[in-house]
Amino acid sequence: MPDYSFTLNGKTVTVNANPDHPLLWTLRDQLGVTGPKMGCNLDVCKACTCLIDGEAWTTCVTRIADVAGREVVTIEGLGTENSLHPVQEAWLEQDVPQCGFCQPGQIMNAVSLLKKTREPTDDEIDKIENVCRCGTYFRIRQAIKSAAKKMAAE
Repeated sequence: MPDYSFTLNGKTVTVNANPDHPLLWTLRDQLGVTGPKMGCNLDVCKACTCLIDGEAWTTCVTRIADVAGREVVTIEGLGTENSLHPVQEAWLEQDVPQCGFCQPGQIMNAVSLLKKTREPTDDEIDKIENVCRCGTYFRIRQAIKSAAKKMAAE
């Protein structure tokens, strides 16, 4: 099996894996990164969403060979305990999480959206399509709008 190197949360990592091995399982099983969750393994629920070169990707269907030489950011690399990303701050302020399972993927998709548009509409937010079984969609929408205001003010 070949080696693949990429940047993970600001640090270069190298893994030995089959080229078709899903990035999600490489992150979780080989690198110990547990933020991205496996919900469906079919690119439906989006609980495994991470940023690859700044764009939202579902890692359950992304091959490890496809991230070689790229930058991968998981929820663990988004902010720090002392300096949260504005989206993470807004999530807490709007009391979004209930069970928390889908939240890393939700947050990463929100970050990706806010990189593309500073004032997202409800329709743009709804296109994120992450599944939240707790049904906190209204608070998710409010948190994204709040984060957009925070980011615009920076």
